[in-house]
Amino acid sequence: MLYFAYNARISPDQMKQAAPKAKFQFIAHLPEWGLDFPISNQTWGGTLPAVRPEPGSTVWGAVYEIPKADLATLDEIEAGEQRSAQTVEAMDRNGKRHLVLVHLMEGAPTVNGNGSSRPSPDYLRLMVDGSRHWSLPFGWIAGLEEHLNGS
Repeated sequence: MLYFAYNARISPDQMKQAAPKAKFQFIAHLPEWGLDFPISNQTWGGTLPAVRPEPGSTVWGAVYEIPKADLATLDEIEAGEQRSAQTVEAMDRNGKRHLVLVHLMEGAPTVNGNGSSRPSPDYLRLMVDGSRHWSLPFGWIAGLEEHLNGS
């Protein structure tokens, strides 16, 4: 099973905790999808990310091969953050398309990330560190850092 990690699980340490037997495969993006922070979460002290269809946007992430035994634990963690698994199409850096499992917000997000709630700084740091670890595009990392700086 190929899994697209864009949230805290993009961090190798976070993925190892959630799915110890997961193996990194490649970098990819979700074309025509956007990143938002609509999920309220008291534990993390701010809102958490979700992806949603958005023409003209893209979401970058790391694709892992995840054994079914680890998938149940990953699903449980993501459910605690109000996301559930769905299959979508991702594109690798060579333009090849892959069906991947991704955790999406349960229900359709109706507000954008410009609301009054701020993304969790600790959660965002995991996303930034993981994105740097996998050498994701500079523009993607800079966009995440803008959220950290309160922009």
